[in-house]
Amino acid sequence: MSEADLKKTPLYDAHVAAGARMVPFAGYSMPVQYKDGVLKEHLWTREHAGLFDVSHMGQARLRGVAPLAAFEEVTPGDYIGLKPGKQRYSMLLNKQGGIIDDLMAARPDDDGLFVVVNGACKDGDYAHMESEIGGQVKIERLEDRALLALQGPEAVAVLSAHAPAVADMVFMDAAVMEMFGVSAIVSRSGYTGEDGYEISVPAADAARIWNALLEDERVRPIGLGARDSLRLEAGLPLYGHDLDETTSPVEGGLNFALSKKRREAGDFPGAARIQKELAEGPSRIRVGLKVEGAPAREGAEIADADGKVIGVITSGGFSPTLGYPIALGFVPPAVAEVGAKLNVIVRGRTQAAEVVPTPFVPNRYVRKI
Repeated sequence: MSEADLKKTPLYDAHVAAGARMVPFAGYSMPVQYKDGVLKEHLWTREHAGLFDVSHMGQARLRGVAPLAAFEEVTPGDYIGLKPGKQRYSMLLNKQGGIIDDLMAARPDDDGLFVVVNGACKDGDYAHMESEIGGQVKIERLEDRALLALQGPEAVAVLSAHAPAVADMVFMDAAVMEMFGVSAIVSRSGYTGEDGYEISVPAADAARIWNALLEDERVRPIGLGARDSLRLEAGLPLYGHDLDETTSPVEGGLNFALSKKRREAGDFPGAARIQKELAEGPSRIRVGLKVEGAPAREGAEIADADGKVIGVITSGGFSPTLGYPIALGFVPPAVAEVGAKLNVIVRGRTQAAEVVPTPFVPNRYVRKI
């Protein structure tokens, strides 16, 4: 796709003015880093507050007589039981139990469901939902809204100066509230492992709000490079890399998103496969690896102690926080136990690796005491 064909978020001009290096991502021209570079941006977010443009993501409202029940027909989550003011992580599943996309869906108010899906998948996601449940719900794509993510230990102090109510929210709370003179949809969540917020605002006001947040000395703009290294340290899968339509939630290590009620009922797409994997175990499972030597990137092979190739790396890189390479990949359950000694093959060279717990860096989500 040529530069001219790439879409632009409402914050494109602000990124260019700030000296961002722009790259193609999910059909958009997006900032991969700013002048400080990925390493400094990563560490700044861990210590202060990083501001991310995630407006390429798909935002939609699902409305109808029973939108929560309808949404359960395409996901394995308990949405009928989702309380107002709460958000839940889930996945769109195909008939074989493979993951079409992972997503967040919330009830920030009484206006149906607010759903956020991945940017590269959004057209397919909406088409799938329309095909499966379009007769029960109206799917309104919110093309006139931008999405910002404010992440890091100082995010709460920064945002509560503009909207005091956000300080009372806990992880996975969602609400509609006035801030910066507009109606915003806010959730206390993100994809960095840090405390923080995702803030949906009218596109026309996005640049003004972005700049207002950056006036706080605790906040710096952060690009996609650091967003990726942060989510990797948090052990969070990236769709299209660690998850795809062949991967089941069980293989992907996402059992927490399969509600007990739904598991027992088996009333979701691909339930037969998923129930079988829950009972008998999957043929492969996603693990975290500490890697010796050079970073093992996506596509690198994983071998057992005898040198037999048994799996593949799906995400990998250097961890700025830990100071050594880490990776996510898929291996047979027999070698997935923490402490298992494996190898990775990087540019033809065999390097030692060890299965370690994820998240690699402890998350700092704010939960109820």
